[in-house]
Amino acid sequence: MLVSIPNFKHKTALTLVYACGLRRSEILNLKLVDLDSKRKTLTVINGKVQKDRVLPLSDKLMDMIIRYYKMYRPKKYLIEGQSPGEQYSETSIENIFHKYLGKIIKNHSFTLHCLRHSYATHLLEAGVSLRYIQELLGHKSSKTTEIYTWVSMTGLQKIKNPTDDFDL
Repeated sequence: MLVSIPNFKHKTALTLVYACGLRRSEILNLKLVDLDSKRKTLTVINGKVQKDRVLPLSDKLMDMIIRYYKMYRPKKYLIEGQSPGEQYSETSIENIFHKYLGKIIKNHSFTLHCLRHSYATHLLEAGVSLRYIQELLGHKSSKTTEIYTWVSMTGLQKIKNPTDDFDL
């Protein structure tokens, strides 16, 4: 879905949600001062449990943010609404998610939050420790992060068992 989005502002917003595992409120509250291009980090201020967290940004993601900045010249928030310095709306970010996903999956019941779940699940399937995923997502309890272990059972079921090659 992300690669097919023609509007670069929409693509950047939704890519950040997925690539950083952001909550809706976190992408909407993200300010320019929360980005550090030299260290390639993004600081989420006052996440869900009023906890700050610093997230790494890949070179590709940092390049995307810089390109976006040069195109749109936001004043205060990274992703701004119609007027300069105005926060993007919750309704708008949900609407763009549904618009672009609807072009790929008809009659879906997914929400923007599913991008965050996908991020966590993909990290887990790539072998990233639950403890690291907990930090990246800003979960207070490891129990919250453990919900992703059942989601990735499909990946675990594809692992070849050593006895599969035995003539039993």
